[in-house]
Amino acid sequence: MAERVERRLEERVPELEQLERVGLFSRREVKAVIKKTSALEYKIQRRALHKEDFISYIQYEINLLSLIKKRRSRIGYSFKKDEIEYSIVQRIHGLFKRATTKWKDDIQLWLSHVAFCKKWNRKIQLSKVFSSMLALHPNKPALWIMAAKWEMEDRLSPESARHLFLRALRFHPECPKLYQEYFRMELMHAEKQRREKKALEQAKMDMGEFNYSEDILNGEMAQIVWRQAIQKVKGAEFLLALLSIAKLFDFAQGLQKEILEKLQAEYANDPLMWDYMARRELEIDSLPSKEHTSKQSKALEVAHKEERCCRVFEEAVTALPTEDMWKCYITFCLWRFNRKTNCEELRRKRLEKTLSVFSQAHESRLLPALLYKQWLQILLEVDCQEKAEEVAAAATKRFSQSVEMWDVRLQLLIKRNSHALASCFQEAFQAVKDKDSLPIWILWVEWSEKVNGKAETEALYQRSLLATLPADSITMKEKYLDWAYRTGGYKKARKVFARTLVKCSISENIMNVPCESLVPGNPIFGWPTSEKR
Repeated sequence: MAERVERRLEERVPELEQLERVGLFSRREVKAVIKKTSALEYKIQRRALHKEDFISYIQYEINLLSLIKKRRSRIGYSFKKDEIEYSIVQRIHGLFKRATTKWKDDIQLWLSHVAFCKKWNRKIQLSKVFSSMLALHPNKPALWIMAAKWEMEDRLSPESARHLFLRALRFHPECPKLYQEYFRMELMHAEKQRREKKALEQAKMDMGEFNYSEDILNGEMAQIVWRQAIQKVKGAEFLLALLSIAKLFDFAQGLQKEILEKLQAEYANDPLMWDYMARRELEIDSLPSKEHTSKQSKALEVAHKEERCCRVFEEAVTALPTEDMWKCYITFCLWRFNRKTNCEELRRKRLEKTLSVFSQAHESRLLPALLYKQWLQILLEVDCQEKAEEVAAAATKRFSQSVEMWDVRLQLLIKRNSHALASCFQEAFQAVKDKDSLPIWILWVEWSEKVNGKAETEALYQRSLLATLPADSITMKEKYLDWAYRTGGYKKARKVFARTLVKCSISENIMNVPCESLVPGNPIFGWPTSEKR
């Protein structure tokens, strides 16, 4: 091992001599580098290897490169890079290669090597790294996409990128992300060639030696990709993803139309399709008018667009009356309502429409539970407290076992200081299962601490310890002790602790005793036996 380390150190001698000769490092610094690298070399030459040792060595070499770069910029010396930086970079590549050979499954190690190659513009080495990584990890689509993107954007090789995507699709024939990025790559390639051809035509250059295929210029390759993709991957979400990519390219109007027709034909019963068609109305510009250019006219135009969107949504919930469809409609209304505007009339219309859609969905019994909370929030913002209370009551009636719904309703009643609060707590405990009742008990005792006396609150705490499950009663005991200390000091807390401890031990004894032993006369209860009687 010592011979190998000495040989490695001897290989560093030329670069260290150059560093000292050109004035980048002093003799003392060179000796420090030799001492540090000698210790690191011994660690990676041991029989029992550790990944952390390789990472430390690589990081040290990278830091050394950064220091050399700063020294060069400071003294203005830019020569001898092949003798200094090149050898260090090659050594780092060797360390990465040894580490990735030893720990093949560590993806982060591979990605660190890729990042290092990109930083130092080592294209040939990076190509080899991608080949080795993909050979060992062909089951990760993200790595294939990364390699193809590098081939396309950095090496400017669409053929290599296309080859990588085709290889990836052999391993992952039903991966939506691969098809989306392959589709994007073909459109980018077509747009790039169209720009090159246009630039040559404007310069009036001879294009005889350039071969621009009309099929590629018109996006035929992208059409082939998407037609193959829809045979393997189904779903409106996938088609919408392809459509959003195609909309980034102006020359792909025909392709956009074809995808949209496919979406409407095959996914007429999908909420995502209706949601897209409705939101699409916002992108359609109205006819330009020379007479009206004020802010009021712009707000009026936005209102007309939103009305067209709502008409599409109304048609959608009629044709497809489901929770998901109503959720899309309400989400759109909330999105428009939360947008800032200086036009009070427009904001009023948005508020009315949002509340109306909430009411329609509720009356249809298709309003999801999570949206009730947002409905109540809007009602409270506009100071419709009575309506909010009615909505909360209706929500708990429909979702009677939902703790969140009861929590929202109870908090609303607490804010209003309602007289029906106690009865509402009783209704909640009757509807909610015991295993889910802990949040309601916590809310009740916290409210009682603020409005009731000590006796009522302590009685409520004791009641909660009997009503909750053993696992939940621990939380209530902690709150009980905390309240006892805050209201009665440590003496009160000690009494509560002793009382709860006794109850806990009795409960544990009962749980551990067989059923046939739970009879009068068993000594653990202190009941008299028949003989003592």
